[in-house]
Amino acid sequence: LAVIQKAAIPFNDNLNIFTGETGAGKSILINGINAILGQRITKDIVRTGCEKALITALFKNISQSSIDVLNKLGFDCEDGQITISREISADGGSVSRINCRACTVSSLKELGDTLINIHGQHDSQTLLSPEKHIEILDSFGGLNDFLNDYRSSFKKLQELARNINKMTIDEAEKNRRISELNANIEEIGALELEEDEDISVEEEYKAAKNIDRILKSLYSSKEILNGDNDENIISQLNDMLHSLDEISDVLPETSSLIQRLESSKIELSDIYEEMSDLSDRQEINSERFEYITSRRDELIHIKRKYGPELADVIKLYNASLTELDQLRSSSENIDKLKKEKQQLLAEVTEKAKRLSSEREEIAKKFIKQVSEELEFLNMPNVILEVNHQKGKLTINGMDTVEFMISANIGEPSKPIAKIASGGELSRIMLALKNVIADKDDIPTLIFDEIDTGVSGRAAQK
Repeated sequence: LAVIQKAAIPFNDNLNIFTGETGAGKSILINGINAILGQRITKDIVRTGCEKALITALFKNISQSSIDVLNKLGFDCEDGQITISREISADGGSVSRINCRACTVSSLKELGDTLINIHGQHDSQTLLSPEKHIEILDSFGGLNDFLNDYRSSFKKLQELARNINKMTIDEAEKNRRISELNANIEEIGALELEEDEDISVEEEYKAAKNIDRILKSLYSSKEILNGDNDENIISQLNDMLHSLDEISDVLPETSSLIQRLESSKIELSDIYEEMSDLSDRQEINSERFEYITSRRDELIHIKRKYGPELADVIKLYNASLTELDQLRSSSENIDKLKKEKQQLLAEVTEKAKRLSSEREEIAKKFIKQVSEELEFLNMPNVILEVNHQKGKLTINGMDTVEFMISANIGEPSKPIAKIASGGELSRIMLALKNVIADKDDIPTLIFDEIDTGVSGRAAQK
């Protein structure tokens, strides 16, 4: 694995710390863990000159959420532990396994999300994005199931509103569209189209248009086979058979030739009969030809206007019928949908209020616990506040949340993004992660470069 030829790392159950100069291999360890968690990796991770890299990890005392994911993916879990491995080839391919059974990388990632939470050195930037603060608060409060339920209802409300807007069109536009649809339906419907009718009509039209050529060709072919002259093929075959029959008693080898000629004569006679039948069926029906010509012109015109294919014309006709029916009954449907929307809006609003109320209570506990952590991290004078505003309904409820801090006694609280230094951001994020870690079901938390911007007594702590 990169510069590491072989290593086995036993972790203990509590705090594990890896220190070392730049280049010592700390990030390689993180890359290895990311690999078995199903994260995206490149072939550069393979040690130079080697065909592959192999990373294996043993997880003990796994959580119930991990067991649930394993069961969903079809894997067993014995004694509360699993083994995950990932083999990366120098050519870029990889093979993932759970308990020695092959699995997809996406399955690995789904399971990995329940096993380890990695806090990268750039995660502190999350604090600079106020829109992320509500996610942190909800995660702390364990509101994800409640939030997902609200979002499901909110999305239904959005879809319902879109449908109503689509149906509630301007009355003049509605009448214009009805007139347009009626014209389409009347013009197309009058033709009583059948699927692939244009193909059969075109074939019949070509045959009727070329009747003279067809009859001339069939007559000529029949004459050659069995005409009135003595030079036709079947007559000449009879002569050949008669001649060979006269010498068959002195030249027995001619028997097989006679049999083949008899077979040919039968085949040619059959061909003659079929051509005669074709000829009889090619009688010119002027009325039929006139109808076919007219029908062909109608089909060409309708395809040119609504096509390009006849199937497109038929599809448009059916769609026009459906849309016309919807427009004619739209007023009744709109009233029904509006009542449904009012009921759903009341439901979504009530869920948003409950969500907002939960956040208010959670914010108090959140501030208390994070402040205790900050005091431990040598930031006793920092006052953390949660600026909780209520407004219109969104995908996150009716709330906007932003973390505010007062870095020194007596100063008013301001947004973190405006006043926090790099070291303060690192310590605040460490405090947040620490209190959130107790709220989720993920048993392992890894901090990568958590000491960035932190020194002195705070770093020791």
